[in-house]
Amino acid sequence: MFTSRMRDTAFKRVLGSAPLGTRLHLDGPSGLMVLDQDPGRPVVILAGGIGITPFLSMAKHAAKHRLPHAIYLFYSNRRPEDAPFLDELRALERANPNFHLIPTMTQMHKSALPWQGETGPIGPKLLKSRLPDVKAARYYFAGPPSMAMSMHAMLEELGVDENDMQSEEFYGY
Repeated sequence: MFTSRMRDTAFKRVLGSAPLGTRLHLDGPSGLMVLDQDPGRPVVILAGGIGITPFLSMAKHAAKHRLPHAIYLFYSNRRPEDAPFLDELRALERANPNFHLIPTMTQMHKSALPWQGETGPIGPKLLKSRLPDVKAARYYFAGPPSMAMSMHAMLEELGVDENDMQSEEFYGY
């Protein structure tokens, strides 16, 4: 699957106006994110906005194959209407008792939709409130460099071992 947030850039305008059937040459996928093979360790995914894309397949794979991994997906967006795949992720949570979706919204004051869940950014308080042991998990996060660096710094402050973090930075999306 190819996913892109449609921003007002020259590339996105051309992509958005391309007729069905337009031939594209794509490079990738080139990520190295795969689910940890140790089902005894919780998996924690930290994603924001369209950064959910590399993790959606992990969640689908775990549900389809009924993997025993405890997976906690912390998913931050500005508003519910900005959250790609939120309904699909909720359906995966219903289908897989080992999958825990923790969506959070950071700009509900700009939303036209109601929200009963978490608000604010992904941070230490939210992680500690939802995880049995913050240091025992294997962490995955991806996104723009600023997001990846802030998640890495937060996890370091929480005492998470560097070897228990896997991240990728995405530029220019």
